[in-house]
Amino acid sequence: MSKINKVVGGIELQWNLETGEALFEGRDVVFFWISAMETFFDTIKDISGVEATQLVLETTGFRQGVIVGEGFKSLKQIDTSNVVEWISNTYAPAGWGKVAIVKMDTKHNTFTLHIQNDWEYKMNLLNNKGAEGIFVPSHYAGVLTGLFGINFWYKTIQYQNDSTSYSVVEYFPSEVTVQQNIRELSRKQEADQIQKLEALVDEHTKSLQNLVRELSSPIIPVLEGIIVVPMIGSYDEQRTEDLIVKTLSELPKHKAQYLLVDLTGLNQQITEHTASLIDKLGASARLLGTEVILVGISPELAIVIAQSQNSLKNFESLQSLQHGIYYALGRSGRKIV
Repeated sequence: MSKINKVVGGIELQWNLETGEALFEGRDVVFFWISAMETFFDTIKDISGVEATQLVLETTGFRQGVIVGEGFKSLKQIDTSNVVEWISNTYAPAGWGKVAIVKMDTKHNTFTLHIQNDWEYKMNLLNNKGAEGIFVPSHYAGVLTGLFGINFWYKTIQYQNDSTSYSVVEYFPSEVTVQQNIRELSRKQEADQIQKLEALVDEHTKSLQNLVRELSSPIIPVLEGIIVVPMIGSYDEQRTEDLIVKTLSELPKHKAQYLLVDLTGLNQQITEHTASLIDKLGASARLLGTEVILVGISPELAIVIAQSQNSLKNFESLQSLQHGIYYALGRSGRKIV
């Protein structure tokens, strides 16, 4: 037989083997093995991730339901008087399992459905993925939306499992739309991405700060008892503390008698904060028995030091590092030969 017509539960099914057509209530349909649908869904998840996949399934199920609801409303004139029978008779012949409206409040437009052995539940059982359906429950929300022309949404009260033979899903008018869910996911993904980028920037910033601390103001023992600390760039509170702690901890190790603070790298600028730093460093070094000598003094720096409210002008100041080393040697009774 090349043409076959069957009526199941009031639904007409037609097959035409000559043209390769399968019709469900006069409209083209295709059939899939549940295992093939599982592969299809798994592919979406592999590409999009779990969270995006759930939104895709929910949105697709809802939108397909709207098409079905609107289509059958025009074909069968479905309303609240016959919607219970129509849903039960329509979806079982299509392989969607058993579905029944067990409670309906026409005044508030609320529905409670029992959904049993639907294809999504069977698909999830294939690889023990759990029985929490997304596509099918949202599909019926779309069906009700298409039938009654108001937006419905859903809440799953319980899922079908080994101890419960059906899922219980409540449907109700709602302002929640799939478009809102898509926008919310997009905003969440954008926020997550921004958070990841901020964490990455913070990580790199900390790495750079650690590198700067290691490279800036190194402790250089040039000769026995003589230490040089070059000051480079500007000094905030953190760099100031690092410089003082690092320098003072190194002085006893090297038995430093003279600490040469090289100001050449300050770009001819000493702020009040920097001057206070040098003053504090010098006073602390003196307590450890180390004399502080300022070197790398340019004419501009000399003016700033002279006008400073700090006591920098009380330090021995020399024009270059070379002069400072010779000076320290002379004070200690030594010379380079």
